[in-house]
Amino acid sequence: MFTVHNPASIVAPLSHYSHAIKVPPNAEWLYLAGQVGIGADGKLAEGFEAQSDIVWTNIGAILEDAGMGFEHLVKVNIYLTDTADIPASRTLRDKYLGDLENPPAATLAVISQLANPGFLVEIEGIAAKA
Repeated sequence: MFTVHNPASIVAPLSHYSHAIKVPPNAEWLYLAGQVGIGADGKLAEGFEAQSDIVWTNIGAILEDAGMGFEHLVKVNIYLTDTADIPASRTLRDKYLGDLENPPAATLAVISQLANPGFLVEIEGIAAKA
């Protein structure tokens, strides 16, 4: 389905992600808007881990609604507001993506603030299904 590109001529991925994913022609594409830690009840969760868990759960629900799963993610962008949350972010990402043989390409950025000062994490993604 997808071809992973982790060339031996560059350093291996530093965590559980791929450097690049090639999607075959005529695939279905799904672009996921940035998800934040607001639960189905409309309330913002307290704390980084609670927000992250909601974010990944929401991504899973969107993928399922589109007839896809986490294995169809080809790119994720993760935005944090605190470098101290990087280890927890990797742990939570691995909770949802760790079993994937070919994890998506990924970018992790630490920024000063998201759209709402209460948001501690936002994750957007691209999925494809051949």
